[in-house]
Amino acid sequence: MTVMRRGTVLTFGALAATSAMMLVGCGAPSTSGATDTTVEPVSQADIDKALDTPTTIEFWSWVPDIQNQIDMFEDLHPNITVKLSNQGGATAQYQKLRAATKSGDVPDVVQIEYSFLPSFVLTDSVLDLRPYGVADLSDQFVDSAWTSVAMNDGVWGLPQDLGPTGQLYRTDIFEKAGVEVPDTWDEYAEAAQKIKDETGAYISDLPGNSFSPILALLWQNGARPFQFDGDKTVTIDLESEKVTDVIDYWDNLIRRDLVDTAPQLDDNWYQSVASGKYASWLAAAWGPTFLQGTAADTAGLWQASPMPQWDASAPASGNQGGSAVAVTSDSDAKIVAAEFVKFLTTDQKSTGTLATEQFIFPSLKATLDSSDVRDQELDFYNGQKVNGVFADISETVAADWQWLPYNDFASSSFKETLGAAITEKGDLRAALEEWKTELVEYGESQGFTVVTE
Repeated sequence: MTVMRRGTVLTFGALAATSAMMLVGCGAPSTSGATDTTVEPVSQADIDKALDTPTTIEFWSWVPDIQNQIDMFEDLHPNITVKLSNQGGATAQYQKLRAATKSGDVPDVVQIEYSFLPSFVLTDSVLDLRPYGVADLSDQFVDSAWTSVAMNDGVWGLPQDLGPTGQLYRTDIFEKAGVEVPDTWDEYAEAAQKIKDETGAYISDLPGNSFSPILALLWQNGARPFQFDGDKTVTIDLESEKVTDVIDYWDNLIRRDLVDTAPQLDDNWYQSVASGKYASWLAAAWGPTFLQGTAADTAGLWQASPMPQWDASAPASGNQGGSAVAVTSDSDAKIVAAEFVKFLTTDQKSTGTLATEQFIFPSLKATLDSSDVRDQELDFYNGQKVNGVFADISETVAADWQWLPYNDFASSSFKETLGAAITEKGDLRAALEEWKTELVEYGESQGFTVVTE
């Protein structure tokens, strides 16, 4: 294990030029809130008073039809008004939130993906919710969701949704190729060859335009490429056997032309899925609903299953996506904002309609296990209870995964290094090393002590 030297500290707002966009730097690591384990709880009397006082809070979210849940909350608390603002999606929202944090003109409640939450904790942009009665809610959420918000001796939001990874596959293509749904990665490689030989289709697509799919594969195999102590030390491990096993496996399939490497979630990819170019998709729990809208003409031809395993006796998966709802540190209505966050994420009606009507895969166990969610039959999947499949998968996602506190840069750097090599079918090992080097150098430039293993 080698400790890399500390680099030059840049101020919050420093810009790192990457590809076609500019990323806001995390700034020097802050220890504020990281070690304070003594917090004064807010009393129920204070909560009741706040909810009875006419108050308007602002909520930034990109969730479709989230106004439904806002209306429910306002019906329960007629003195409270929640002003909804969609900032144009996650990436745009983060950029605007960082700018708003610098100016002091912040919303009260924000939706933040788990992978980006550490960067907002580091810069003291979000509130520790322990004083507002959330610490005892841990058992109510899927473990991997809770550990995504509980870090550095604080609880920095509450989990809203989750993205455990499974497999959506075309039954007609699998049947034509004469292959069963693979339970292991060895079987997957064999199925890929037979599907290509018999049908001309790729078994799937590994994209280079997003690191979520490859990180979910690393997560599943037990690799832990990133660690952050919440203060000044970042650990980057992209050379372990668990990492290289995954990279070498997919490199082999790519070189044999058994998987495609096209960018996902663009027009060409939609058309490829609809046309039968791909026999399956290693999709997150949000994928089944997404697929119904993009490949409507293939209704009845799809089924869901867990992803193939390295060890079939020990099922595992990794998340792709998922987000929390957090209160900003500079909110002028912290108690009301915290109560709204608790309602959104723990109220059964709120989370139930999010799951069954807005198709946001829940992280609340009670909702995930409810018959309305778990037993919901989807016509697109021939009546299969797809939510139940992904609910079971969510329990196999290890809860010890961590993200870098500069995920913006990590994501962009991936696209230019390992992602580009995937897309261009180049040398994945060399690109992996290049990505690691960029992550280390950037971390040092932001004032972190970077440890490589």
